[in-house]
Order: sequence, then structure tokens, then C-alpha cells
Amino acid sequence: MFTKNVKRRGRGRPSGQTAQGAAARQQLYEVALKLMAKKGFESTTLRDVANEAGVSVGLLYRYFPSKRAIIIALYEELSADYARQAAAMPRGRWRDRFIFALQTSLTVLEPHRVALGALTPVLVGAPEEGVFAESAAFSRLRVQGVFEDAVAGATDAPADSIARPVGRLLYMVHLAVLLWWLLDKSAKQRATAALIVLIQQILPSIALTLRLPPVRRFVLSADELLRDALFRETMEGARA
Repeated sequence: MFTKNVKRRGRGRPSGQTAQGAAARQQLYEVALKLMAKKGFESTTLRDVANEAGVSVGLLYRYFPSKRAIIIALYEELSADYARQAAAMPRGRWRDRFIFALQTSLTVLEPHRVALGALTPVLVGAPEEGVFAESAAFSRLRVQGVFEDAVAGATDAPADSIARPVGRLLYMVHLAVLLWWLLDKSAKQRATAALIVLIQQILPSIALTLRLPPVRRFVLSADELLRDALFRETMEGARA
């Protein structure tokens, strides 16, 4: 239960600027995620969160004015943690670096699997709260950048013209694996581990085919389609 005797700050002092405020925000955030994991995103209201935490709705609004703000905070936390751990990516071939990036993502997300599983419909399809929502762009690009760098910074990086497009496509493969993992009902998600082994086995062949002009053209075309369909705000920002 959330502690009720949180002292109010002076008028005009922004939330989260003191240790006490940061602790209060974190507790409310954790309560909200637990409630959403239990009841689902749509069925959970901010009043439910406030009641569960034992605080007023007004206090909750100071930190999270909407459910969307809670989801964005989740993206921020997970993407920041991922970026910190992915910074230890070793030098080497891009396929090995991709597997490192993928497995690091699973490691970061593992403690939150129950909550993420309950939020899957929101993460995948919600236009304003999903992974591809404009409000989530910063966190998404932070993670996406790891996969782009995994390819572009590899010792066997393909040509500059397709290195980052390949990285973006691998980011999408990573998202597909995460969805599989969230839905995986096998013991200890052994089916996910088997899927990653299959991906590892096919990657050397993919690396070889990237030397072929038709395959390069395919990669560029697929990347353009994905950017148009899913990363539109990024493309429009680049054109502005």
C-alpha cells in the first residue's frame, strides 16, 4: 500500500524534483503497472490506481495525468535500462551482435513479462500508446538505434547504403521475437530459446546473400515500406 503521508511541495515546484517526489512517483508507477497487469489497460482507471495506492486522484494526476503517461514512463524506463546494458555489446560480426542485442532485450524485459503480456494489445496496436505511437518515438528510436549500430559498427558491416536498413529490419525481427516470447506458453519459454537458435542458424546465409544486388534492393525496398507504415513521424521529421 502506498504511504499516505506524502508531504505536499510548495506551489509551483515541479513533481519529481526531490527524492521524496521521485519515490512517490515510482510507487504510484509500480502500483499502476501491477493493476494494469491484473485488470488490463482498458479496464484500469486512474481512480482505480489512486484507490489501490491509497492516495487522492489529484495527487496521482500530479505525476501521471493519464494512463498514456504511465505507458510512456514504462517505455522510458525499459529503453533506458536496455541502452545501458546494450552498451556492453562486444566487437564482432553483425549477426553475433544482433543476437547479443536480442538476448539483452529479453533479459531486460524478463522481470516485467507479466505486465507486458497484459499490455500486449496496447503495445502492438494502440495508435496513441503503442510502440509505434509518436509519443513513444524517443524510447523506440533509442532501442532501434542499438540494432542499427549492431550492424553498422560490426567488423563485417555491409555496405553503408544498407547497413542501417538491415539494422532496422533486425529491430523488427526482434519485436516479432518479443511478441512470440510474450505469447510463449512452453515451460520456461523454451520455444523462444529454440526460435533464437533457428535464427542464429539462418543468419550466416543471410549475411552471404547481402552481397547480391537483388537482395540489397529488397532490403532497401522493405525498409522504405516499414518506415512509411510504422515510422512515419520519423520520416516526416526528417523532411521538415
